[in-house]
Amino acid sequence: MKHLITKGFVMAIALLGIGFSATAEPAPAAQRVKIGYVDWSSSIASAHLVQALLQEKLGQAVELQRMDADEMWAAVADGSVDAILSAWLPVTHQHYMAQYQDQIDDLGPNLEGARIGLVVPDVSVGRQTGGRGERARPYITAESIADLQRYADNFRRTIIGIDSEAGIMQRAHEALKAYALEGYSIIDGSEVSMTAELSNAIRHQRWVVVTGWTPHWMFARWKLKFLDDPQKIFGEAEKIHTLVRKGLKEEMPRVYEVLDQFYWSAEEASQYMIWNQADHGIYPYEKAQRWMRIYPERVQEWL
Repeated sequence: MKHLITKGFVMAIALLGIGFSATAEPAPAAQRVKIGYVDWSSSIASAHLVQALLQEKLGQAVELQRMDADEMWAAVADGSVDAILSAWLPVTHQHYMAQYQDQIDDLGPNLEGARIGLVVPDVSVGRQTGGRGERARPYITAESIADLQRYADNFRRTIIGIDSEAGIMQRAHEALKAYALEGYSIIDGSEVSMTAELSNAIRHQRWVVVTGWTPHWMFARWKLKFLDDPQKIFGEAEKIHTLVRKGLKEEMPRVYEVLDQFYWSAEEASQYMIWNQADHGIYPYEKAQRWMRIYPERVQEWL
């Protein structure tokens, strides 16, 4: 009897092992949706939200691939990824669209009212209001990109940028020429290094100018302003588009449909970014799940 029980236990464990193995087996690569994104707050937000949407609601496995902006565009054009959700148009990524427009399907904006430009702190030293409640004067008095030459020494003739392949960086270099900002240099880096430099400057009331954009959590954390751009080097209102590879509509019609429906506001995107930044970006998928619980009606619209 004891032998039978032992034998039955071993068989049960073996069967359970088979069950666990089948459950844990990852979906074949051909069945996964591949989404490319850039290491920017807005791109992280849209990519992880759509990943959670497809996985939690459709049961469709999704693989995210982080890359630089130029690699992201090239990947959706050659079919290495199925979609990207971070095409800034009509200005920021204009050169990429001109290069790849015949090789991709543009599903239109997934977010409107975005903006890029040069950004400075808009805070005062000490109290933000005077004794009568009036707003104290900001310690940085520059109002326009043209003012950067006037205050060159204050800004140490430096603009803090992000990754060199980003569209905003190309526009920043164009601005140096258009506004005759002699002696200025643009520091390549990342969004993380840029916001760290911005934070440090505000803490010590130092003059700083950075390449910035909205939606972004930094506008919720600090009072900032875009420098006026009378020559429109950075354009005006931008839209963030969803692009997919050729053939996705025929091969994955349900995925294509959801990607085509996906659209959110700058305020909704900012809510995700604030949550994610508060956790130092450690659990972006959990923030996407939380966002879907808070906005069930929006999720239903996409489905």
